[in-house]
Amino acid sequence: MQPIKQIKVDLEDRSYNIMIQPGILQNVDEILDPFCAKRSTLIVTDSNVDPLYSKKIEKCNSPKFIFPAGEKHKTMNTISDICQKAVEVGLDRKSLILALGGGVCGDMAGFAAAVYMRGIDFIQIPTSLLAMVDSSVGGKTGVDLPEGKNLVGAFWQPQLVIVDPETLKTLPIEEVMNGLAEVIKYGMIYDWEFFQLLENNIDALRNLDMDFYTEIIKRCCEIKAEVVAQDEREGGLRAILNYGHTFGHAVELLSKFEIAHGAAISIGMAVAVELGVMTGKISKDYAERQNKLLFNLGLPISIPAEFDPEKIYGAMLHDKKTVGAKVKLVLPVGDGAVAIVDDMDSDLIIQAIRNCCD
Repeated sequence: MQPIKQIKVDLEDRSYNIMIQPGILQNVDEILDPFCAKRSTLIVTDSNVDPLYSKKIEKCNSPKFIFPAGEKHKTMNTISDICQKAVEVGLDRKSLILALGGGVCGDMAGFAAAVYMRGIDFIQIPTSLLAMVDSSVGGKTGVDLPEGKNLVGAFWQPQLVIVDPETLKTLPIEEVMNGLAEVIKYGMIYDWEFFQLLENNIDALRNLDMDFYTEIIKRCCEIKAEVVAQDEREGGLRAILNYGHTFGHAVELLSKFEIAHGAAISIGMAVAVELGVMTGKISKDYAERQNKLLFNLGLPISIPAEFDPEKIYGAMLHDKKTVGAKVKLVLPVGDGAVAIVDDMDSDLIIQAIRNCCD
C-alpha cells in the first residue's frame, strides 16, 4: 500500500489535513478514533454509497442518516431531516458528523454541521472524484433552491478530509469522467504543466490508473489548499475556482439536474473559452486544446439544441456570484491563467452561449 499523502489546508485555528491513500478506508477506524472517541457521531450518506462503504466505518458504532441519492434531494427539507435525526440520536455541541459520499452528501452534511446547535465538527470522506478534488476541500457547504444552485449555505471547514481513490472503482465510468472536468479546471486556472500532464496521459485517465489518479487528486487538492489558504471566503483569488461554473450551473439548473454537474461544468468551460476567443484574451488554438481534452475524455463541449441562450443567461443572473445584475465570469487568458471579469456586455455573453449550442 502506498504511504499516506497529507496536504495541510492552512487556515490558522481552522487548519486541517487532507489524507490521500488508495485503500485507506480499510484502516479508517484507526484514523477516525481520535475524532470519534467519547462523543456521539452521526454518519450522513446516500442510498448509493451506504451499501458500499458504511461498513468501513462501523467501528464508530454510529447511527446513520441515509437520503435518496441525487442532486434533487439537495434541499432545505433534507437539511431539516438531518438536523432532526441529530436531535433524535442525541448529538450535542461536542458531537461530530461524518459525510460519507459525493459532493451532494458533503455539501449537505457540512451545512447541517454548520447550523446544528450553531456549529459542530464534521469530517469529509468523499467517494466521488468530483468531491475528492473539489467540494470536500475548502469549507463551502450548502443546498439548492428552485432558483439556483447553492443559494443557501455557509463556510464551514471540516476537521479532516479522508480520500480513498479506490472508491472510484465502484463508480460508473461516466461519473469518473464527469469529475475530470473539475480536474482539467485546475490546469486551466492555475497550473499549465498539470494541464499538459493530463493531455499526455489520456489512456491512464480512461483506464483508471490508480497511481496516476492518486497523483492528480493530490495535485488538485494542493492547488485548492493554496487558493483557499489565501482567500477562505472568496473575497478575491478564490473566485478563479468558479471557472466554467457560472455557465455550467445555469445549464445544470435548466436541465432540472438531468445534466450531471461535471458535464455541465465542461459545457461551461467550453463557453468560457469561446468568450475568451471572442474578446481576444486567448487564441483559437488555446481554446481548442481545452475542448479537445474534454472531448477525448467523453465530456460535452456544446449545449443541447433545446436550450435557449437567453434563458441560460437569465439563470446566470440568479447565480450567487452575481452582484447588482452584473455577472461575474472567470475567463482564460492563456498558459494556465484566468481573469475575473464583471463588466461583460450581456449581448456578448449571450452570443458566446449561442455559438456553443448544437
